[in-house]
Amino acid sequence: MTITLRIGYELVYRCARDTPMIVMLTVHFSRAADLLAPDVMSISPAISADAYRDGFGNWCTRLVAPPGALRLYSTTLIRDSGQVDNVLPDARQVAVQDLPPETLTFLLGSRYCETDLMFDIAWELFRKTPAGWPRVQAISDYVHDHLVFGYEHARATRTAYQAYEQRVGVCRDFAHLAIALLRCMNIPARYCTGYLSDVGTPEPHAPMDFAAWVEVFLQGQWLTIDPRNNAPRAGRVLIARGRDAADVPISHSFGPTTLEHFTVWTDMQ
Repeated sequence: MTITLRIGYELVYRCARDTPMIVMLTVHFSRAADLLAPDVMSISPAISADAYRDGFGNWCTRLVAPPGALRLYSTTLIRDSGQVDNVLPDARQVAVQDLPPETLTFLLGSRYCETDLMFDIAWELFRKTPAGWPRVQAISDYVHDHLVFGYEHARATRTAYQAYEQRVGVCRDFAHLAIALLRCMNIPARYCTGYLSDVGTPEPHAPMDFAAWVEVFLQGQWLTIDPRNNAPRAGRVLIARGRDAADVPISHSFGPTTLEHFTVWTDMQ
Protein backbone atom coordinates (compact mmCIF):
# COMPACT_ATOMS: atom_id res chain seq x y z
CA MET A 1 0.00 0.00 0.00
CA THR A 2 1.56 3.27 -1.11
CA ILE A 3 1.48 6.10 1.42
CA THR A 4 2.34 9.80 1.33
CA LEU A 5 4.57 11.30 4.00
CA ARG A 6 5.00 14.95 4.86
CA ILE A 7 8.63 15.37 5.87
CA GLY A 8 10.63 18.39 6.93
CA TYR A 9 12.59 20.26 9.53
CA GLU A 10 13.15 23.63 11.15
CA LEU A 11 16.58 24.30 12.62
CA VAL A 12 17.80 27.57 14.13
CA TYR A 13 21.50 28.14 14.76
CA ARG A 14 23.17 31.14 16.38
CA CYS A 15 26.68 32.25 15.49
CA ALA A 16 28.80 35.00 17.01
CA ARG A 17 30.55 35.77 13.72
CA ASP A 18 30.56 34.73 10.09
CA THR A 19 30.79 30.93 10.29
CA PRO A 20 31.22 28.54 7.35
CA MET A 21 28.88 25.54 7.57
CA ILE A 22 28.11 22.35 5.66
CA VAL A 23 24.66 20.84 6.15
CA MET A 24 23.22 17.51 4.96
CA LEU A 25 19.45 17.86 5.05
CA THR A 26 18.33 17.06 1.49
CA VAL A 27 16.60 13.78 0.66
CA HIS A 28 19.03 11.28 -0.87
CA PHE A 29 19.13 11.06 -4.67
CA SER A 30 17.96 7.43 -4.48
CA ARG A 31 14.55 8.73 -3.28
CA ALA A 32 14.35 11.75 -5.60
CA ALA A 33 11.84 10.06 -7.92
CA ASP A 34 9.49 9.59 -4.94
CA LEU A 35 9.30 13.30 -4.12
CA LEU A 36 5.89 14.83 -4.89
CA ALA A 37 7.22 18.37 -4.43
CA PRO A 38 10.75 19.81 -4.51
CA ASP A 39 12.87 19.36 -1.38
CA VAL A 40 14.14 22.95 -1.22
CA MET A 41 15.90 24.45 1.78
CA SER A 42 14.70 27.88 2.87
CA ILE A 43 17.42 29.97 4.53
CA SER A 44 16.72 33.03 6.68
CA PRO A 45 18.20 35.58 6.52
CA ALA A 46 18.55 35.12 2.78
CA ILE A 47 22.17 34.25 2.00
CA SER A 48 23.87 32.48 -0.89
CA ALA A 49 24.52 28.75 -0.66
CA ASP A 50 26.24 26.22 -2.88
CA ALA A 51 25.41 22.54 -3.26
CA TYR A 52 27.71 19.65 -4.09
CA ARG A 53 27.89 15.86 -3.81
CA ASP A 54 30.40 14.32 -1.44
CA GLY A 55 32.42 11.15 -2.02
CA PHE A 56 29.47 8.96 -1.00
CA GLY A 57 27.02 10.70 -3.34
CA ASN A 58 25.25 12.63 -0.56
CA TRP A 59 23.83 16.08 -1.38
CA CYS A 60 25.52 18.75 0.75
CA THR A 61 24.80 22.47 1.14
CA ARG A 62 27.66 24.85 1.83
CA LEU A 63 27.04 28.32 3.28
CA VAL A 64 28.47 31.02 5.53
CA ALA A 65 26.18 31.74 8.47
CA PRO A 66 26.10 35.44 9.42
CA PRO A 67 26.29 36.65 13.03
CA GLY A 68 23.02 36.08 14.86
CA ALA A 69 20.27 33.56 14.15
CA LEU A 70 20.20 31.37 11.06
CA ARG A 71 16.97 29.49 10.24
CA LEU A 72 16.97 26.45 7.95
CA TYR A 73 13.56 25.14 6.94
CA SER A 74 12.06 22.70 4.47
CA THR A 75 8.87 20.73 4.08
CA THR A 76 7.78 18.47 1.24
CA LEU A 77 5.77 15.39 0.36
CA ILE A 78 7.22 12.03 -0.58
CA ARG A 79 5.65 8.82 -1.83
CA ASP A 80 6.59 5.69 0.13
CA SER A 81 5.81 2.03 -0.42
CA GLY A 82 4.42 1.74 3.09
CA GLN A 83 6.24 -1.58 3.34
CA VAL A 84 8.44 -2.40 6.33
CA ASP A 85 12.17 -3.06 5.96
CA ASN A 86 12.94 -6.15 3.90
CA VAL A 87 13.93 -9.22 5.97
CA LEU A 88 15.73 -12.09 4.21
CA PRO A 89 16.35 -14.85 6.78
CA ASP A 90 18.23 -16.97 4.23
CA ALA A 91 20.49 -14.18 2.93
CA ARG A 92 24.06 -15.46 2.70
CA GLN A 93 27.22 -13.71 3.78
CA VAL A 94 29.63 -12.96 0.93
CA ALA A 95 33.23 -14.06 1.44
CA VAL A 96 35.62 -11.12 1.69
CA GLN A 97 37.52 -12.17 -1.44
CA ASP A 98 34.24 -12.13 -3.41
CA LEU A 99 32.93 -8.76 -2.20
CA PRO A 100 32.51 -5.96 -4.78
CA PRO A 101 35.33 -3.39 -4.44
CA GLU A 102 32.90 -0.60 -3.51
CA THR A 103 31.85 -2.45 -0.35
CA LEU A 104 35.36 -2.92 1.06
CA THR A 105 35.61 0.52 2.67
CA PHE A 106 32.64 -0.52 4.82
CA LEU A 107 34.70 -3.35 6.32
CA LEU A 108 37.33 -0.99 7.71
CA GLY A 109 37.54 0.85 11.00
CA SER A 110 36.37 4.47 11.03
CA ARG A 111 36.16 7.47 13.37
CA TYR A 112 33.36 6.10 15.56
CA CYS A 113 33.66 2.38 14.77
CA GLU A 114 36.94 1.05 16.18
CA THR A 115 37.22 -2.42 14.72
CA ASP A 116 40.64 -2.86 16.33
CA LEU A 117 39.17 -2.50 19.83
CA MET A 118 36.04 -4.51 19.07
CA PHE A 119 37.55 -7.43 17.11
CA ASP A 120 38.13 -9.89 19.96
CA ILE A 121 34.83 -8.94 21.58
CA ALA A 122 32.92 -9.53 18.34
CA TRP A 123 34.44 -12.94 17.70
CA GLU A 124 33.91 -14.04 21.28
CA LEU A 125 30.24 -13.05 21.10
CA PHE A 126 29.30 -14.15 17.58
CA ARG A 127 31.74 -16.77 16.27
CA LYS A 128 29.22 -19.56 16.89
CA THR A 129 26.32 -17.81 15.15
CA PRO A 130 25.45 -18.94 11.61
CA ALA A 131 26.96 -16.68 8.96
CA GLY A 132 24.63 -14.45 6.98
CA TRP A 133 21.33 -12.98 8.12
CA PRO A 134 21.20 -14.99 11.40
CA ARG A 135 24.51 -13.43 12.44
CA VAL A 136 23.33 -9.95 11.45
CA GLN A 137 20.14 -10.43 13.45
CA ALA A 138 22.11 -11.75 16.43
CA ILE A 139 24.25 -8.60 16.41
CA SER A 140 21.19 -6.35 16.13
CA ASP A 141 19.53 -8.21 19.02
CA TYR A 142 22.66 -7.92 21.13
CA VAL A 143 23.08 -4.18 20.57
CA HIS A 144 19.39 -3.53 21.19
CA ASP A 145 19.57 -5.37 24.51
CA HIS A 146 23.04 -4.14 25.54
CA LEU A 147 22.40 -0.39 25.29
CA VAL A 148 19.84 1.69 27.16
CA PHE A 149 18.33 4.40 24.98
CA GLY A 150 17.84 7.93 26.28
CA TYR A 151 18.26 11.44 24.87
CA GLU A 152 19.99 12.38 28.11
CA HIS A 153 22.77 10.01 27.05
CA ALA A 154 23.50 11.89 23.79
CA ARG A 155 27.18 12.72 23.34
CA ALA A 156 28.76 13.68 20.03
CA THR A 157 32.13 12.09 20.85
CA ARG A 158 30.96 8.63 22.01
CA THR A 159 32.45 5.80 19.94
CA ALA A 160 31.26 2.23 19.43
CA TYR A 161 33.70 0.90 22.01
CA GLN A 162 32.68 3.56 24.53
CA ALA A 163 29.01 2.73 23.94
CA TYR A 164 29.83 -0.94 24.50
CA GLU A 165 31.50 -0.07 27.83
CA GLN A 166 28.99 2.54 29.02
CA ARG A 167 25.89 0.63 27.82
CA VAL A 168 23.92 3.80 27.05
CA GLY A 169 23.31 5.92 23.98
CA VAL A 170 21.02 7.32 21.33
CA CYS A 171 20.26 5.87 17.89
CA ARG A 172 23.67 6.82 16.46
CA ASP A 173 25.38 4.86 19.25
CA PHE A 174 23.24 1.80 18.54
CA ALA A 175 24.20 2.10 14.87
CA HIS A 176 27.92 2.60 15.58
CA LEU A 177 28.17 -0.39 17.91
CA ALA A 178 26.34 -2.65 15.45
CA ILE A 179 28.50 -1.44 12.55
CA ALA A 180 31.73 -2.09 14.44
CA LEU A 181 30.63 -5.62 15.39
CA LEU A 182 29.43 -6.40 11.88
CA ARG A 183 32.67 -5.23 10.28
CA CYS A 184 34.67 -7.32 12.74
CA MET A 185 32.68 -10.32 11.51
CA ASN A 186 33.57 -9.44 7.87
CA ILE A 187 30.13 -8.09 7.00
CA PRO A 188 30.18 -4.71 5.20
CA ALA A 189 28.08 -2.21 7.13
CA ARG A 190 27.36 1.46 6.51
CA TYR A 191 25.77 4.23 8.56
CA CYS A 192 22.53 5.87 7.39
CA THR A 193 20.68 8.94 8.57
CA GLY A 194 17.26 10.23 7.60
CA TYR A 195 13.61 10.46 8.49
CA LEU A 196 11.74 7.61 10.21
CA SER A 197 7.96 7.75 10.54
CA ASP A 198 5.83 6.32 13.33
CA VAL A 199 3.61 4.49 10.81
CA GLY A 200 2.51 1.18 12.27
CA THR A 201 3.88 1.81 15.77
CA PRO A 202 1.69 2.09 18.88
CA GLU A 203 1.00 5.41 20.54
CA PRO A 204 2.10 7.46 22.39
CA HIS A 205 4.79 8.49 19.93
CA ALA A 206 8.02 10.13 21.07
CA PRO A 207 8.96 13.58 19.73
CA MET A 208 10.20 13.27 16.15
CA ASP A 209 13.92 13.33 15.39
CA PHE A 210 16.25 12.39 12.60
CA ALA A 211 17.11 8.69 12.89
CA ALA A 212 20.22 6.58 12.38
CA TRP A 213 20.18 3.02 11.09
CA VAL A 214 22.47 0.50 9.38
CA GLU A 215 22.71 -1.12 5.95
CA VAL A 216 24.50 -4.47 5.63
CA PHE A 217 25.73 -6.16 2.46
CA LEU A 218 24.49 -9.74 2.15
CA GLN A 219 23.97 -11.91 -0.92
CA GLY A 220 24.76 -9.11 -3.36
CA GLN A 221 22.48 -6.42 -1.91
CA TRP A 222 22.26 -3.85 0.87
CA LEU A 223 19.66 -4.62 3.54
CA THR A 224 18.41 -2.37 6.34
CA ILE A 225 18.64 -3.18 10.04
CA ASP A 226 17.74 -0.88 12.91
CA PRO A 227 19.42 -1.89 16.19
CA ARG A 228 17.73 0.94 18.07
CA ASN A 229 14.18 -0.29 17.32
CA ASN A 230 15.20 -3.85 16.36
CA ALA A 231 12.06 -4.36 14.28
CA PRO A 232 11.20 -3.75 10.63
CA ARG A 233 9.74 -0.26 10.18
CA ALA A 234 7.84 1.57 7.46
CA GLY A 235 8.28 5.14 6.30
CA ARG A 236 12.06 5.34 6.27
CA VAL A 237 13.45 8.19 4.09
CA LEU A 238 17.21 8.29 3.54
CA ILE A 239 19.12 11.58 3.66
CA ALA A 240 22.74 10.41 3.67
CA ARG A 241 24.98 7.40 4.18
CA GLY A 242 28.67 6.91 4.95
CA ARG A 243 31.14 5.03 7.11
CA ASP A 244 29.77 6.51 10.35
CA ALA A 245 28.29 9.73 11.73
CA ALA A 246 31.50 11.65 11.00
CA ASP A 247 30.73 11.33 7.27
CA VAL A 248 27.09 12.42 7.48
CA PRO A 249 26.55 15.08 10.17
CA ILE A 250 23.29 17.01 9.84
CA SER A 251 25.46 20.11 10.18
CA HIS A 252 29.16 20.82 10.49
CA SER A 253 30.25 24.30 11.50
CA PHE A 254 33.75 25.71 11.21
CA GLY A 255 33.46 27.90 14.30
CA PRO A 256 31.40 28.26 17.52
CA THR A 257 27.72 27.57 16.80
CA THR A 258 24.71 27.02 19.06
CA LEU A 259 21.65 25.02 17.98
CA GLU A 260 18.73 26.98 19.47
CA HIS A 261 15.77 25.22 17.90
CA PHE A 262 15.29 21.74 16.41
CA THR A 263 12.07 20.31 15.00
CA VAL A 264 11.62 17.38 12.59
CA TRP A 265 8.40 15.91 11.20
CA THR A 266 7.55 12.71 9.31
CA ASP A 267 3.76 12.49 9.18
CA MET A 268 1.47 10.34 7.07
CA GLN A 269 -0.95 12.39 4.97
